[in-house]
Amino acid sequence: HVDTVPNAGAFDGVLGVTLAFAVAGALRDTPLPFALELLAFSEEEGVRFGVPFIGSRALTGTLEPLLTLEDARGVSVRGALEAYGLSPADLPGARVTGPSVGFLEFHIEQGPVLQAAGASVGVVSAIAGQDRLLLDFVGQASHAGTTPMAHRRDALAAAARFAVAAEDLARSVPGLVATVGVMSARPGAINVIPGEAHCTLDIRHEHDPVRAGALDTLLADARRFAGERGVTLTVTHKMAQPAVPMAPAFRDGLRRAASQVGQLAPDLVSGAGHDAMILADVMPAAMLFLRSPNALSHHPDEMAEPGDVEAALRVGVAFVQDLAAQGGR
Repeated sequence: HVDTVPNAGAFDGVLGVTLAFAVAGALRDTPLPFALELLAFSEEEGVRFGVPFIGSRALTGTLEPLLTLEDARGVSVRGALEAYGLSPADLPGARVTGPSVGFLEFHIEQGPVLQAAGASVGVVSAIAGQDRLLLDFVGQASHAGTTPMAHRRDALAAAARFAVAAEDLARSVPGLVATVGVMSARPGAINVIPGEAHCTLDIRHEHDPVRAGALDTLLADARRFAGERGVTLTVTHKMAQPAVPMAPAFRDGLRRAASQVGQLAPDLVSGAGHDAMILADVMPAAMLFLRSPNALSHHPDEMAEPGDVEAALRVGVAFVQDLAAQGGR
């Protein structure tokens, strides 16, 4: 994908598109029993409209319900498409139809697993499921100096307790991650008790029942923290994405390809969401991860080493050649 997040690095998404170009270039003189097509998706991150995978949802025919979503300036997905010269009426024509061999996505790992394993590349076994929510706590703004503690309806205090509870729970459940990425308070003066607080929750796990149970616990905590302070709570569920296992045959093919070019390729779960989890609804999908040498992503210090990029390119070429030798099956 070609979009990114604020204050990000130069490799997340874009390196995968570049590698796809390189694989296609390396195979340009090789007869294949299938078409080799490059996809470069927009709006994978969900930064602008709050919901990710807008580009890949167009390909799978699941974008239409999101056309009314608006960005911070009040521009809808429909309006953005039209401003770019596209028409929502053309969406059915963008949908994948007919048989497809499958989808392979290259991506930096965005984490420390491959670095710890001493491996340049890894095979993604599954992409963790995730929920994204907005929580609005509403209490009563009042004077910070004249309102006794027992009489306060502090919305930010309730939201802060929730943020800590999310961290505590995620630390106690193996594989669970929970993040309060946005926190704001109004009216926002040093001598005023916050009457309103807004925060987000991003919660992920490779097993859907674990994630669902943790989410139920955290929402019960949020309601309790609000109730203890005389604060009301409104929860808006922005996204619920089930965990997606990658296609076993493609995973096996990536392991064979890695072995052919002398690369270790350990299995690992992707905690980040990717377009591959959307394409998996309509065709076999797989992902090859590249090592993140400093284990950072969504950060200016995000990196990829040239040797790891070369290893991924060689694995990708061998994978397509192996797939072709099997007649695309």
